[in-house]
Amino acid sequence: MMKRNFVLLLLLTGLSAIAQKAPAPFKNGDRVVFAGNSITEAGFYPNYVWLYYITHFPDRKMEVMNGGIGGDVAKQIYTRLEGDLLAKKPDVLVVSFGMNDSKYFEYGMHKDKVDSVRKAAVDTSYNSFKMIEQKLNALPDIRKIMMTSSPYDETVKNEKNYFPGKWKTMEEIVAFQKAAAIKDGWAYVDLFYPMTAMEQQKQKEDSTFTLTGPDRIHPGNAGHFVMAYLFLKAQGLNNQPIADVRIDAAKNKVLQSGNCTISNVSTANNAISFTYLAKSLPFPIDTVARVWGNSQKQSDALDVIPFIKEFDQEMLTVKGLKGNHYSISIDGKAISQCTAQQLNDGINLAILPNTPQYQQAKAIMDLQLKRKELEDKMRAYYWINYDYLNGKGMLFNDSQASLDSVMSAAKKDFFVASKKDVYAEVRSPETREKIQEQMNEMRDEMYKMAQPTAHLISIKQID
Repeated sequence: MMKRNFVLLLLLTGLSAIAQKAPAPFKNGDRVVFAGNSITEAGFYPNYVWLYYITHFPDRKMEVMNGGIGGDVAKQIYTRLEGDLLAKKPDVLVVSFGMNDSKYFEYGMHKDKVDSVRKAAVDTSYNSFKMIEQKLNALPDIRKIMMTSSPYDETVKNEKNYFPGKWKTMEEIVAFQKAAAIKDGWAYVDLFYPMTAMEQQKQKEDSTFTLTGPDRIHPGNAGHFVMAYLFLKAQGLNNQPIADVRIDAAKNKVLQSGNCTISNVSTANNAISFTYLAKSLPFPIDTVARVWGNSQKQSDALDVIPFIKEFDQEMLTVKGLKGNHYSISIDGKAISQCTAQQLNDGINLAILPNTPQYQQAKAIMDLQLKRKELEDKMRAYYWINYDYLNGKGMLFNDSQASLDSVMSAAKKDFFVASKKDVYAEVRSPETREKIQEQMNEMRDEMYKMAQPTAHLISIKQID
């Protein structure tokens, strides 16, 4: 352990002048795979990343795929590189591990040997990663992104799953992940430190606050949204407005039309109207808790991240108004009322859920959730294959014998039992092919739904 840490220190020192590589934004046609454990298998943060791309770049058609399997450590990710992750033919592969590698109950079982627990965990993870690294470095056409795990919340006030020392072990794994990314020229995204800082800052006010959940391990929808936010920000996509409309009503003049087209400006009868065609859509914020056993909603994350300010700005500014209060309608539908001063300062249409453009984006989100349900079935199939059938020498053996074995194991194994019915449903190649066809159709439909639509915006004086 000491020798390996010394080597890492020398490596980091030697590379200190070289900045870590930021991940480039995804391109048109990209196939992106997120490889990870149960946090990735849950599927929310990859979908949030993709939903941003769909709504903000509707002409940049791409596909984001879930490559997570619950319980995985680095060695298991290596084991399924060929049969699962690379089989998806990714242009971009995001590799994340560390939560399971850093162990759990071992800290309580060996309280007097925490350093030994940490050494074994980090060394095992490091050696397994070296196999991943060697394999992927031999594939130069794939753009690699090293992404740290979200953190284990060791400081939240919670009696469950308290493993003192686990966070420190994860920190050592993060150290070699970052060093390897710099050495290999992989892009690097840090979730571990920023999320830890957010949690600890909020815990000064509320000791029970967490971005994970009741188990200190698995993020809820808010945590997944923070992960997506940090990933998108690492790609440099913050501060790219949905639209920025500025009009001088007194002069009947368009002052600015950022990321949109403004035409047919008209001022008459104490009102101003114009045709508005934005190139992007607002990001729909979900208000439903969707992670099992976790009450967090995506919208809860807005308390800790400036997502609206940095990623969700659809600004409408109108100067030169002479009245006091105005009503805003879009396509003849009343949207909001505001003062002339508010319009002069600028209002953010993206936070108004009753606009047609927001509803357009929400329909995409709803379809993406349906697609996710199908992808979840596919991940269950891969889980059963790699976490159970592989050990029986029956990997991708879709026979009745495999099903019988799964059903028998389910009587004693909770995890197998939780996925047995889905495995029975999708084990035939024909069924999986149909599911994939449905997912492809939904992908194509999401991009059709995201195409820009022109709207008539009217601002009328009330008094």
